[in-house]
Amino acid sequence: MAKQISYCGKAAPSTWLGDLDTYLIGEGTHERTYEKLGAHLIEVDGEQGVVFAVWAPNAASVAIIGDFNNWNLTAHPMCPSSSGIWSLFIPGLSEYAVYKYHIISQTGEGFDKSDPYGFSMEERPRTGSVVIDLDKYIWSDSEWMATRKERQALDKPISIYEVHFGSWKKRKDPDWDLRYLTYRELADELIPYVKEMGYTHIETLPISEYPFDGSWGYQVLGFFAPTSRFGTPEDFMYFVDQCHQAGIGVILDWVPAHFPKDGAGLNYFDGTHLYSHANPLQGEHQDWGTLIFNYGRNEVRSFLISNALFWLDKYHIDGLRVDAVASMLYLDYSREQGQWIPNQYGGRENLEAISFLKKTNEVTHGIYPGILTIAEESTSWPMVSRPTYLGGLGFSLKWNMGWMNDTLSYMSKDSLFRRYHHNLMTFGMLYAFHENFILPISHDEVVHGKNSMLNKMPGDEWQKFANYRAYLSFMWSYPGKKLLFMGCEFAQWQEWNFDKSLEWDALSAPSHQGVQRLVRDLNRIYVHEASLHEQDYDWTGFRWIDANDSDNSVLSFIRFAKNPDDFLIIICNFTPVIRENYRIGVPRGGRYCEIINSDKEIYSGSDVTNPEYIETVAGKCHSMDHTLSLTLPPLSTLILKPCCKQANLFN
Repeated sequence: MAKQISYCGKAAPSTWLGDLDTYLIGEGTHERTYEKLGAHLIEVDGEQGVVFAVWAPNAASVAIIGDFNNWNLTAHPMCPSSSGIWSLFIPGLSEYAVYKYHIISQTGEGFDKSDPYGFSMEERPRTGSVVIDLDKYIWSDSEWMATRKERQALDKPISIYEVHFGSWKKRKDPDWDLRYLTYRELADELIPYVKEMGYTHIETLPISEYPFDGSWGYQVLGFFAPTSRFGTPEDFMYFVDQCHQAGIGVILDWVPAHFPKDGAGLNYFDGTHLYSHANPLQGEHQDWGTLIFNYGRNEVRSFLISNALFWLDKYHIDGLRVDAVASMLYLDYSREQGQWIPNQYGGRENLEAISFLKKTNEVTHGIYPGILTIAEESTSWPMVSRPTYLGGLGFSLKWNMGWMNDTLSYMSKDSLFRRYHHNLMTFGMLYAFHENFILPISHDEVVHGKNSMLNKMPGDEWQKFANYRAYLSFMWSYPGKKLLFMGCEFAQWQEWNFDKSLEWDALSAPSHQGVQRLVRDLNRIYVHEASLHEQDYDWTGFRWIDANDSDNSVLSFIRFAKNPDDFLIIICNFTPVIRENYRIGVPRGGRYCEIINSDKEIYSGSDVTNPEYIETVAGKCHSMDHTLSLTLPPLSTLILKPCCKQANLFN
């Protein structure tokens, strides 16, 4: 057995870490544990210094080691408490000090750990935590914060540009050949680009500190520290602030489903499985080689819920996209029979994780009304985006993985055979309004041999681009908010590679320029036209004109705003055949014009168009009293607007 430390320096004062704090942490209801645990610059008895506090209830001893004491294992022993929280005040210590906790277990093992609540960390491969003051940045986004709830309402346009900071664009550097852009450089270059492209939000892949580049951020070491790859915490605050001043929301990819086995992290933190389950049938993701949080342990719940609130509080983040929710909901996720332990009722549902997700959504929405929580949930779990008081999980939005899989399966088929798979494009309407859906074309669809979006499309080069433009236009017309991964907006040829920059050189070709221009115009129409976003989650916002023309592989439907007189007509032709005199019914007589034609020359299409104004004729068609006769361009989507005064809105 290890020898217990019988002395220590000055413990955290009770005015800092009081009985109520330790009680709430132990109860799992402390919502801001990051204000008490970790390293904080404070004054005690007139002395400036840093107070440290760490939860390690099973440790025999804990000491603080760092550059300020030459990593001496005995120089700064911490003081234990009955709550399992060790603390110490070190006078004279200042910002930017690098530190770790040296923990000795009850069996005498010693190991050095990063601070679970560390607000900053050294750049990989080093894993030391860094003392930092998060309260000195002066924010200038008050206008955004005051209007955020309205901007992010479910009846507002939400078009998300998903970004991996490390590979969006790289910069030549004489010392590093090619290097990452910093947070501040990203503010200078990424924000204007996103603004010009018409997106409303940026969603970043995880930026909490992670040691392994190849994990893309999904194996988190420092849950409270923005990665130092791109700069300091203050630099990331600046990036978010600049986004808000440009009218762009910021969504973080948040990873509460698992954590890596790295020695400096949460794994075996105090000599026990403190943050995870000891039994590998409960505590390990076999596919990913990571550990699963013990959602039933109160202190772990406080850690994770506080982490969600931390990003909303200190960094003004507007939403959290919660990764791998399905893996949290099911005890048998990716496990064979006998490889998992049923819940107390014999079922496969992870009751503790369900309770945790509900509580997280209740707390985050309660404290920060208007923020978004988004579930990446790939199963048919009911009511993911419904309030907890109705029995739901409480998320704002859910990724529509079914729509994504079905429609990409359809688009990958040769147009000659699409007539036999027409239902793949229409089936989603059977459940489109069961949840508040986002239509996601994410990073997961363009890696690991899945091909780039352009290379998923069949046919020769011309058909690939035409198919892709038709698909994007269909996506932007379909009910649901939008998400598109970087590089997909200009149809880069190669799969995404986290270690390389996007293929910006492709934009020297007109075909890639055309896709980029189309996405820009789709975003602008999506924001401008209420019918494309106001009723994303209500049947009254959608009506099929003809869902059954499988022989021609043509779909037609109407999108309505809350004002039923405000609507758009959408027609998709998924074959390379020009269809003359194609008749559809419309709800109102008069003039219509194309506001989007994905085959236009400006999009590098074949420029098969309709007249500037298209007049209806009286007559029954598709149960409506007015008819349009159209020319459908090959492999195209048309969006028509009634009584349109200008045929070309964006030239």
